[in-house]
Amino acid sequence: MLKFLIGIGLPFVGVIGLLPWAASNDFYVLGVPFIYAWIFGWFVLTSVCLQLCWVLFDKKTEQREARGA
Repeated sequence: MLKFLIGIGLPFVGVIGLLPWAASNDFYVLGVPFIYAWIFGWFVLTSVCLQLCWVLFDKKTEQREARGA
């Protein structure tokens, strides 16, 4: 269950749940409106969350299957 919370839940809350808050900000990040920087940042953070899930939960299973084959 924790795997789904990290891999799917956290990015969902970051993008969809906090989007109204991000849209209400009127400042710029490196010349880009904050809303665009927020969405682009979550592209990267979603990949980090998925990599974290793989390292914590799936890497051991994959290594066991490789040794058994």
